[in-house]
Amino acid sequence: MNARIWKLPAVGKQPKWKILPHLQDTERAGLIMAKGRSEKEDSEAMNEDHEIEQAVAELEGIRAPRNIKTTALELPEIDDKTPFEELSNEEVAKHLQRSGKMVINTCMDIRRGENVLIVCDPTTGDIGQALHEAANERSDRVLLIVMPKARHHGEEPPAPVANLMRQQQVVIAPTRYSLTHTRAVRQALKDGARVATMPGMTNEMFSRGGMSADFTDVKRRIGDLQPHLRRRRILNVKSEQGTDVTFEVNWREWKLDDNGICNRPRMLTNLPAGKAFIMPREGTMNGKVVIDGSWESNLVDEPVTLTIEAGMVVDVTGGTIAASIRQEFGEAAGRLRAKDRENVWTVAEFGFGMNPQARLFGNVLEDEKRLGTCYFAVGDNTALGGTSSVGIHIPGVLKEPSLWFDDTHVLDKGTFLLEL
Repeated sequence: MNARIWKLPAVGKQPKWKILPHLQDTERAGLIMAKGRSEKEDSEAMNEDHEIEQAVAELEGIRAPRNIKTTALELPEIDDKTPFEELSNEEVAKHLQRSGKMVINTCMDIRRGENVLIVCDPTTGDIGQALHEAANERSDRVLLIVMPKARHHGEEPPAPVANLMRQQQVVIAPTRYSLTHTRAVRQALKDGARVATMPGMTNEMFSRGGMSADFTDVKRRIGDLQPHLRRRRILNVKSEQGTDVTFEVNWREWKLDDNGICNRPRMLTNLPAGKAFIMPREGTMNGKVVIDGSWESNLVDEPVTLTIEAGMVVDVTGGTIAASIRQEFGEAAGRLRAKDRENVWTVAEFGFGMNPQARLFGNVLEDEKRLGTCYFAVGDNTALGGTSSVGIHIPGVLKEPSLWFDDTHVLDKGTFLLEL
């Protein structure tokens, strides 16, 4: 086998990564991750930056043809009722294989010969391998690269990863922290790639819940929203917890392609998919938003209240999570020029869930897709055409909101009212 195995080095101690037995086949070509090194080998290794550049150069040169499977892998019927933690390694493997094939064949619709890059980190290795295994059945140009885990959502990937992303037709990124709102993804999209990100994805999430939805139906339902959005300019969100906020939108800017189908150039989606979202018109939002579902990847044990004036969060209250929010956004502001620091508090995005299989369980990737919920994100809005380029973007989910588009009642205490 001529393929090299590479992993981008992290600073300090390398995290451990356990690969499930079904994914330990070293005969598959095209896998790009790290060979483990002993301490002696580590001390004798060349400069890490130079090593990365060598890896990229080698990857760019891989063009050797190889045999490709042309038939889908036959999988036995899978038990979706047994609690995930009670499944054996073999059963988990079957779940990962099934979801991997669904992502590759249905969501991304990968064609023979397409350049495919799968970016994971040490927390998502099994998922990356399952995607790699499925993609190898469709294309002979599939790379899997493992980068060090980021520190927060929106952090840029290492430069070699960003450079590789620019050269692909398909980028799939199951990582602990989101790459969605990064310059690297925006550039890859500009260069013609279609991109699916999966921030916070776990083996359990990859196999159950929102990922098990009928994405063809999700796409239809989201598409059928269009007549209800047309010419609606004022949105109002309320909840029994105390949310009461009003803001303007440009109805033509609704994003309705987060439906699980990402099969054309320059398309971007999260998986699991299933939401409609938009950037609030800058400077128009006023009121209070009470986050009572989840914030980032944590269920909220004490509601967090965001006081908003002219589209900016001016106060955050509500216990330990509120304190951590103030600290995290304060640190993000400290990394910016003085004139840009207040922009970290921009209310950057609003959306509501449309995936009936998604769950609210403390992972933002799935929480914000749950049918009957809505969310507000704070921070960077440049991916939606805004002016707040601040390198942080974090959403909070409301469990049972009520929502109006002008005078059209859309949600009533978490119950979806429109007939689609």
